[in-house]
Amino acid sequence: MPRRGLILQTRTHWLLLGLALLCSLILFLYLLECAPQTDGNASLPGIIGENYGKEYYQALLQEQEEHYQTRATSLKRQIAQLKQELQEMSEKMRFLQEKKNVGANGIGYQGNKEQAPSDLLEFLHSQIDKAEVSIGAKLPSEYGVIPFESFTLMKVFQLEMGLTRHPEEKPVRKDKRDELVEVIEAGLEVINNPDEDDEQEDEDGPLGEKLIFNENDFIEGYYRTEKDKGTQYELFFKKADLMEYRHVTLFRPFGPLMKVKSEMIDITRSIINIIVPLAERTEAFAQFMQNFRDVCIHQDKRIHLTVVYFGKEGLSKVKSILESVASESNFHNYTLVSLNEEFNRGRGLNVGARAWDKGEVLMFFCDVDIYFSAEFLNSCRLNAEPGKKVFYPVVFSLYNPAIVYANLDVPPPVEQQLVHKKDSGFWRDFGFGMTCQYQSDFLTIGGFDMEVKGWGGEDVHLYRKYLHSDLIVIRTPVPGLFHLWHEKRCADELTPEQYRMCIQSKAMNEASHSHLGMLVFREEIETHLHKQAYRTNSEAVG
Repeated sequence: MPRRGLILQTRTHWLLLGLALLCSLILFLYLLECAPQTDGNASLPGIIGENYGKEYYQALLQEQEEHYQTRATSLKRQIAQLKQELQEMSEKMRFLQEKKNVGANGIGYQGNKEQAPSDLLEFLHSQIDKAEVSIGAKLPSEYGVIPFESFTLMKVFQLEMGLTRHPEEKPVRKDKRDELVEVIEAGLEVINNPDEDDEQEDEDGPLGEKLIFNENDFIEGYYRTEKDKGTQYELFFKKADLMEYRHVTLFRPFGPLMKVKSEMIDITRSIINIIVPLAERTEAFAQFMQNFRDVCIHQDKRIHLTVVYFGKEGLSKVKSILESVASESNFHNYTLVSLNEEFNRGRGLNVGARAWDKGEVLMFFCDVDIYFSAEFLNSCRLNAEPGKKVFYPVVFSLYNPAIVYANLDVPPPVEQQLVHKKDSGFWRDFGFGMTCQYQSDFLTIGGFDMEVKGWGGEDVHLYRKYLHSDLIVIRTPVPGLFHLWHEKRCADELTPEQYRMCIQSKAMNEASHSHLGMLVFREEIETHLHKQAYRTNSEAVG
């Protein structure tokens, strides 16, 4: 970088010297042209030679005047042309200087930041200040939030698919691939060469060498673009033999990447209180506990389970399932709260959140139809921060397996259905029920609205409360969170708005557009097949 700056400075000096010589040449030509022309061998009229009249001198004066006017016009034209060239050279010199300054302050370059124009730096930093990076923005509704999209080294998990994109895919476009590669490399540069103001401690490897992160240590990332400000990137890195995560926030204000912060996140002692409201549905709960045992008890081991059960019917079965899991796995970190009243999800989550009395805790509001992975639990820990951030992951909702796997005699096991494909499910971007947030934030915001009865509405009300607050809402699809298909029933006592939302959810959950189309046009397809078979048989007989 110093050699590059020296070359640029030498070019600038030569350019200024050339401009000075060019201006001197213009001035010399101008003086030479404007000086009176004399001829040592010419005779002065009226002194020697013939006798000239008044008309001759007037004609001579007019000729000289026209000559000087022509020369003046020519010189003015040349001066204007040279001024234009001088302006173009000055702009080129300014562009080279700005390019040098911007490069000196970009990721991966070392330089004097004071060399950059102050107005440029002020503009770039104002873009970060205006964006929703350090503090949440108060939004009018749930449709105002800009969701993140998540990515790993190989895949991108995206909400907006249109007719050609997939919920999970490898970046096809070169610009998208190059963008994500550049971001990961920039994050590694920040971690491996930290500034003095970074909130991270130097760590040594097992042999005392400097700990160097590489692309294989990249766990996951999120990005979103505010169209008038720039793109925000949240990156998480982790060494396989270390417990701490490294978190880097980058922002591209439609220009070079700028580091926002670099910090170390220790989630080794972060307990998650998974709260599940439940009424009847004991078979679904048994399936949920199987996933809970495999992920939470055997793998994560930092979980407390709170089950809030409504009614008496099925309560003994739920107790039996919990006691069976506890005895088999020596797991006793659970709480069963019994409410002898009509099911209300918001009421159950409120009770479950307040049942914890051991200080601050991270809560995951979950349903019995949710399947989650150990990686999701870490994402939950990394994206929620008390007084700062709440995490609203977008669930991948699976379609009816009887329709998706209609060509099979029996649908495959649940574990084999957990794939991100167009015909297997969709990102449930209209659902806000699954969320990770700290107990203090939940209580401060006022919890769920108890006036909302029945299906669905309480989740949106809570979500809007956070959107209207100063907390940052992290909204992104995550690969390790699935909603398992189950039969839906929309009760008659629901309000028209709730009933419409329930029917919409029921229709969305059944099958993909292509599979639904095959069902709608089944008779037409069967008629076509019968005609084809009849025609084939007729031709064979003929």
